[in-house]
Amino acid sequence: MSLSAACLPVKEPAVHLESDVDASVVLLTVDGRWDRVLWKLTTDRLHKCLAEHPEALIVDLSDLDDPGAESATTWMAAQQKAAAMNPSVQLALCIPPELPLADRMQRLGARRYLPVYARVRQARVAIAGRLPLTERLAITLRPEPDAPSIARNLVGDACLSWDRHELLHPSRAVMSELVNNAIEHARTEMTVVVSLRGAGIHLSVADGVAAPPQLLRMSRVLRGRPLDEHGRGLHLVSVLATAWGSLPTRTGKVVWATLQPPLRQPRNSSPRLPSSIQNDGPTGPR
Repeated sequence: MSLSAACLPVKEPAVHLESDVDASVVLLTVDGRWDRVLWKLTTDRLHKCLAEHPEALIVDLSDLDDPGAESATTWMAAQQKAAAMNPSVQLALCIPPELPLADRMQRLGARRYLPVYARVRQARVAIAGRLPLTERLAITLRPEPDAPSIARNLVGDACLSWDRHELLHPSRAVMSELVNNAIEHARTEMTVVVSLRGAGIHLSVADGVAAPPQLLRMSRVLRGRPLDEHGRGLHLVSVLATAWGSLPTRTGKVVWATLQPPLRQPRNSSPRLPSSIQNDGPTGPR
């Protein structure tokens, strides 16, 4: 090994997440030499990204040091998981064409519908062209007392317009808590988005503070002392929403929640009798 090569700094492994303001497209950047440590960190972040259930996930591998293309199986496994979700999550890779990993992923991805792009901008344009035309309402609010009311009305208009009457009241309550949380803890201008996700409603509030929200432990109710209401908002969100979470953005974070209508039993369905009862009848003529 030459002296100059020995003096080259070793790049620390890093995995960085960045979301759009409505949590619809997430960018996952993986840097450093591919080894067991980076594999573990990447796998954990991939699982987190998919648990957030965005519409699309772009994985930027431009600065990944993987001369043997050993990470290929990780990206193929992520593609299988993304495709199996309902609705499915579009997954795309960004790899410079001169890297060995690009050639291998081009060959593997062609059979598994995993597109590979040279640059993030190319991936964003292509993903935007394939995303479904989703109904979406957005508004920018200042951290003022009337912000929760304006956001609730936006949700109400969306639910009525999109025929999501069952989700009207719980969605308004969840949005109110998300906005109140941003007012109390971020105190910055916020972007409020309501979008249609299949049969459900997706709510998001993006603010200018990177620190994620904390689900606080509820204090005990003590006789003779006033009830501490602090921290109850996110508990209400966790009860009413099917799923919720937060993701970092370029300017802060986005806190999101998804609500789905309750499952209905078919009208003509009748309960099946246990097999022991079904078989207790006579088996032949009396």
